[in-house]
Amino acid sequence: MTEPASTARSIRLRDVGVGVLDETPDGDVWRPVLNEVSATLTESVVALIGANGSGKSTLLQLLNGLVTASSGRVLIDGLDPAVDGGKVRSRVGFVFTDPAAQLVMPTPLEDIELSLRRRVPKRQRRAAAFEVLEELGIADLADRSVYELSGGQRQLVALAAVLAVDPQILVLDEPTTLLDLRNRERLRRVLADLVARRGVRIILSTHDLEFASIADRALVVEAGRIVEDGPPAEAVAAYRELIMSDTP
Repeated sequence: MTEPASTARSIRLRDVGVGVLDETPDGDVWRPVLNEVSATLTESVVALIGANGSGKSTLLQLLNGLVTASSGRVLIDGLDPAVDGGKVRSRVGFVFTDPAAQLVMPTPLEDIELSLRRRVPKRQRRAAAFEVLEELGIADLADRSVYELSGGQRQLVALAAVLAVDPQILVLDEPTTLLDLRNRERLRRVLADLVARRGVRIILSTHDLEFASIADRALVVEAGRIVEDGPPAEAVAAYRELIMSDTP
């Protein structure tokens, strides 16, 4: 795909590499996770698809500085996460696959109030937190114990806590993993509404190839490289062909 011209409102990856040192009996060995990844993302919704261990999650974590590039450069709306980490994290909200990594308070309402502590005066936080839960259609969960919620409900609450701080870019790592069909369709509607009403840009990774169809553009990641880049239907077809060619 031909990359669009540079704009301030874009995610730009230029020859990005990420690697880790693995300890072995013969000493430390450098293991590449991403290799020479380049892309300019300006679309409203972009999906990453690929097998486990392909590098999708690492690529996502580059976008808000959870992982730092070993080589090359990452720019988020002109900001480098390695230099302007605070500014980037204020623009980029990240929702992990496992919501337990994000929910730290006893109830959903309290968790979202915690997210709002630096943005909303204390006396206004409860109403603001409840408004976010209503936006996602889960206000009935407000005072439930997070330990009583299903995995899918926790995932939606984690999303609400991130949305409470009004991110301009929303990054979701395998967002449908814990969702049943009803909640998957709810998530689909929520994301479409965020794009249409708030202008949020969404970058997500998924094994759910049907869910990937919500994207405007899809990237196939394999062995740390982008091996296909195009409309979701074409990317999914290329990914299926790749998987079948590797299957004995």
